[in-house]
Amino acid sequence: MSTDVNVKMDALAGADPDALPLQVKDLHVEFRTRNGVAHAVNGVSFDLRAGETRAILGESGCGKSVTAQAIMGILDTPPGYITGGEVLYRGVDLLKLPESERRKVRANRIAMIFQDALSALNPVFTVGFQLAELFRKHRGMSRKDSKARAVELLDLVKIPAAKQRVNDYPHQFSGGMRQRVMIAMALALDPEVLIADEPTTALDVTVQAQIMTLLAELQRERNMGLVLITHDMGVVADVADRISVMYAGRVIEEAGVEDIYASPAHPYTKGLLESIPRLDLKGHELSAIKGLPPMLTNIPPGCAFNPRCRYAQEVCRKDPAPPLYQVSSSRTAACHFWKEVKGDE
Repeated sequence: MSTDVNVKMDALAGADPDALPLQVKDLHVEFRTRNGVAHAVNGVSFDLRAGETRAILGESGCGKSVTAQAIMGILDTPPGYITGGEVLYRGVDLLKLPESERRKVRANRIAMIFQDALSALNPVFTVGFQLAELFRKHRGMSRKDSKARAVELLDLVKIPAAKQRVNDYPHQFSGGMRQRVMIAMALALDPEVLIADEPTTALDVTVQAQIMTLLAELQRERNMGLVLITHDMGVVADVADRISVMYAGRVIEEAGVEDIYASPAHPYTKGLLESIPRLDLKGHELSAIKGLPPMLTNIPPGCAFNPRCRYAQEVCRKDPAPPLYQVSSSRTAACHFWKEVKGDE
């Protein structure tokens, strides 16, 4: 039996091949700061199936990236602490594994693409060295063989002249090409789950489309589960299967992509959709959600969105926050007035 297989078996001895590749259940994360406790993630739950794309949407500061960091086990502690919940890979709760075992799962089973490729890549090493290091550390491969695999990966993500560019440094690549290198690093060890945190940030529209097309192609080829974190509803329209909309650290709507776009059931989701530029409304003023997201150290009582909500009534301003109502068999929304928002009544 190979060393690689032994590593995976040691870390995931209780894994069930029939269980889902990723389940997040009632996850809570807080940051303990001098200004108080910031409740960054407040009971987030979602499932991910093989080959499925789950988009996590919301404004900056709503807890999307913190959720991803908690899943990956890369949260800075202190000040961040996971205070509750489960992160299950094939039925194994990763939060209960010691760090030595989590490290073996990371990249082998669940990998992540970071939003700032220039910061994520080490500027003093070539991209080839950084890619090859994964194979040397996790697979025990020789320098020659690991470099050959690095070239293959650069070719896989469609970087021209991969044999020559493997010796280049990160600053010698464009923003789009650096993002392709990050995708190559994430895919190096054939993970079953890929988390892409704002993978098209700071890229122009044409390059954004190329990156999203590349991710979709690689996902289909490998049957990976993909968690796509973004604030841009336009990015996920063509690629997502299901969407979790987050606000103030909480999932406030969860549904299939067609349901979300056809008839949102939460005022926040509706506001996000209305803020997307549309060709049929050329010349009209672009809609915007009034106000700002709350400080996570001072989340308002009741529904956290109530100070910005056009539907808010007294019940929305009282604790507890509205539960996730079952809008349909495959859809939930945390709004007392979801029927009015959808236009059902």
